[in-house]
Amino acid sequence: MTDRKPLMPKATAVWLVSNTALTFEQIAAFCGLHVLEVKGIADGDVAQGIKGLDPLTSNQLTREEIERAEKNADHALRLSEMKVDITHTAIAKKRPRYTPVSRRHDRPNAVLWLLRNHPELKDSQLMRLVGTTKPTIAQIRDRSHWNSSSLVPQDPVTLGLCSQTDLDAEVTKAARRVERERKESGRDLPKGGTLLPAEETTETPRHPTAEIVTAKEEAPREENEREEAARVFAKLQQMKSADTTTVDEE
Repeated sequence: MTDRKPLMPKATAVWLVSNTALTFEQIAAFCGLHVLEVKGIADGDVAQGIKGLDPLTSNQLTREEIERAEKNADHALRLSEMKVDITHTAIAKKRPRYTPVSRRHDRPNAVLWLLRNHPELKDSQLMRLVGTTKPTIAQIRDRSHWNSSSLVPQDPVTLGLCSQTDLDAEVTKAARRVERERKESGRDLPKGGTLLPAEETTETPRHPTAEIVTAKEEAPREENEREEAARVFAKLQQMKSADTTTVDEE
């Protein structure tokens, strides 16, 4: 028997029994069935009501391979090479994420954790990671959820709602989207927060009126005529007093 088996082996065996001259042993080996089971199909005791599947139209066998086996009873049928490799991983990604019943009550806590630690994630990404709905995410975000007071942020990976690989992939995708939007908007924003210089954070703020008063005090003030005459008279008095003192000393 070969390792690879055809799709719907029993239906394929029904078609081969009815449409070829292959031996029961060849059909049994190709379809992974017992020889007596193939003989029962030929006698009408097995697979009643099963419609035969043509392996030629499904590209599992070629006409040349069947003719070669019909001419040589010792020849084992071989499946044709698949042109497209359909992996289980690709199929699994299309299916919605299933959350066990025992873990469903933890989903709001996981959503709260994601909203706090990764706000860049879109609602569709949260839905893929946790398996929740968009209305639930909106209620948790605006604190209108019926159990908001009791929610506790919990890592969805620790809760078993998603794998670390899935979480890292979504976070990386969100970071790329944010960076792309930043470049398209033309804003040269820093990627992360920056600290202000120490002199700016420790400087005591000054009130605007204080700066105005200081500026007025520092600006020179022009003298009026009375003030100028008083200053000149005082200067003359000082000079006259100085001359009198010099005459007395002589």
